[in-house]
Amino acid sequence: MSIVVNIYYSGTGGNARKFAEEMESSGTVAEIRKEEGNLRYEYFIPMADPETVLLIDCWKDQEAIDRHHASPMMEKIAELRVKYDLHMRVERYVSDEDGIPEADSRFIKE
Repeated sequence: MSIVVNIYYSGTGGNARKFAEEMESSGTVAEIRKEEGNLRYEYFIPMADPETVLLIDCWKDQEAIDRHHASPMMEKIAELRVKYDLHMRVERYVSDEDGIPEADSRFIKE
């Protein structure tokens, strides 16, 4: 089982993008990607909303997320959220251990 957390960071004046850029340039993202149990940590900008940045954050299990939340990274992330005056919307998904159903796989080109 893996857990995917989609975090939508929204702000004004390009602040969400500045936040993601500082997360990358400061090395914080690289450090998070090295954490045990991290499977994915990537930022995206929705085409319909340039004032929002989507973080796709994927972890091996809840224990990995809990370790991440207890790490020094969270203090840095919280400081940057305040610095850029960001608001958040969060979605959480648990992986389907059975994989992609056969009926859906025919629509996927690899």
